[in-house]
Amino acid sequence: MHPMIRSALLLLAFVPFSAHAAPTCADVIKTLGGSLADVNCFASTDLTTNNPNTTPANNSLPGVPAFAFTPITDRGVIAPSAGKRTPIVKAVPGLQLNARIASDPQGQARFLLRLPNDWNGRLVVAGASGTRSEFNGDFAWSDYVVQKGYAYASQNKGVLNLQLSTAADPLGCRLNPASPVFVHFYDNDPGQEFTRWAEFMIRAAGLARAGVKAGYGHHARYTYAVGTSNGGYQVRRALESAPDLFDGGVDWEGTFVDRHAPNLLTDLPPAVLNFPDYVASGFNPASTAAKNIQAAGYPQDIVAGANSLWNLYNAQFWEVTQCQWQKRLDPAYDTYGSGTGTYNYVSRLSSSDVGAQLAAFATTGRIRRPLVTVAGTMDALLPIDHHARAYARKVAEAASREWDEHGHGEHDEGHRAAYRLYEVQNGNHIETFQDVFPQLELIEPHAQRAFDLIVEQVERGAALPPDQCVPRGGSIADSPAQPGHCAGLFAP
Repeated sequence: MHPMIRSALLLLAFVPFSAHAAPTCADVIKTLGGSLADVNCFASTDLTTNNPNTTPANNSLPGVPAFAFTPITDRGVIAPSAGKRTPIVKAVPGLQLNARIASDPQGQARFLLRLPNDWNGRLVVAGASGTRSEFNGDFAWSDYVVQKGYAYASQNKGVLNLQLSTAADPLGCRLNPASPVFVHFYDNDPGQEFTRWAEFMIRAAGLARAGVKAGYGHHARYTYAVGTSNGGYQVRRALESAPDLFDGGVDWEGTFVDRHAPNLLTDLPPAVLNFPDYVASGFNPASTAAKNIQAAGYPQDIVAGANSLWNLYNAQFWEVTQCQWQKRLDPAYDTYGSGTGTYNYVSRLSSSDVGAQLAAFATTGRIRRPLVTVAGTMDALLPIDHHARAYARKVAEAASREWDEHGHGEHDEGHRAAYRLYEVQNGNHIETFQDVFPQLELIEPHAQRAFDLIVEQVERGAALPPDQCVPRGGSIADSPAQPGHCAGLFAP
């Protein structure tokens, strides 16, 4: 292509579409109406969370019990506390649509679309963490991208959150080993296999692309995937399996899924089993219990007075997550009779189909579009070596296999999609834990910077900075002081 023509096309790619008429609900519903049900569409004076109408109230979805739909709670799960979140510097007028996906046989799949009037010609599709709603990314992702002019879409993995239950419920999970409260995750119900997670990320992208075309009269020039935790898993699967829909993505603390260890069902039981003895030791880091937890891949504990980082994870995540995944993937196991901490994934392979269940939704590492993983070294839910680094190894293995099969050079990025792992020193899975332990670092600003870098790589061909350890108080660098993995999981 002639250099002048190439330059003209590149310039055109960055011209906004603001000269076109603002999107209308009538146009979007005309196109998407047959695919959606219970549509709520409205012109918004501001698509950021400064507008209280942007995120619906908890328990505001008709006909479902409390805690099944909790948008206000959900948006705070992955974001830092107030005052540390994405800065909102302007109002973003546009159109918002949220609805149920009509074709879902479970009747739970939900879809969200935001179309700013001043559109930059691009689309972002977000995954959802945990079992959270389509509003999960409102603070961390939507506020960031809509202010830049991106259209934004999200979904809920095809499933509602949870409802209160009892110990008599065969699918009930207690909140933690000391809690009398049991909850029932919709994710564990019949027809809610975890294989649906990738399906609804891809389906949301298709709906969003059609909605963008209807709203603006133009297809999006580029479509990007973003997501956190289980939503990060959705990003990985999207770039592995739907390269025709996505141009690149960022996964923030994505969940690694593989039938071979490590996985959540090998990681979580040792933490659950050893934590009571660790408490009994007086939170002694030299205790056998502490050593066992760290041997299972977890970073060291941080203890400050009566506060313990491990205690926060134990109280909020370890056992209830192990229960949720076990009841979905190995339902014949007697969760509380045989024990959550004594669950042995390897021994269960011969007496259940848990290995096949995991294999059915495993990540392959065969990405077809540029991808950045951003993860914290102090993640005590998805330990970095068993999740972020494990996926990086999977990507490298897939690239090596392609080299063997097709003769491409192992490091020839001309023949494979770029991949980077940016490790945040002292970052952890839950941003708000920094309020208790100031030694922790926020990941959100680095994930957002990674998004900008992916855009530059996709649209301008800019080289991504190399794999690196982002130091405390630092940022992703073109020439990092510590390339590759962080030397230690904790830096005082």
